Amino acid sequence: MDEKTSFKLRPLADRVVVEPLDEEEKTASGLLLPETAKDKPQQGLIVAAGPGRWDESGKRRVEMQLAPDDKVVFARYSGTEIKLGDKKYLIMSEKDILAVLEN
Repeated sequence: MDEKTSFKLRPLADRVVVEPLDEEEKTASGLLLPETAKDKPQQGLIVAAGPGRWDESGKRRVEMQLAPDDKVVFARYSGTEIKLGDKKYLIMSEKDILAVLEN
């Protein structure tokens, strides 16, 4: 989250906070899409990640494979949407992340 924001959000266990990336508002032919015709975003930027979950024995923490600034693809209706300030974020489990987009 950017430095202008006055709050801190620390996800627990294997959860991440994702800032959804907006989809294109135009079709390939240049038509503007109304809000109702848009799909929910499926890509986002991780802004915070928890420390990882505990293994089944409860003695060892399983490290997260994700880190802040990773651009990810996630399942269409996953996560819990929250609004902080004027921005919307999703809090979701690491298992809801399908892939990391790499350059």
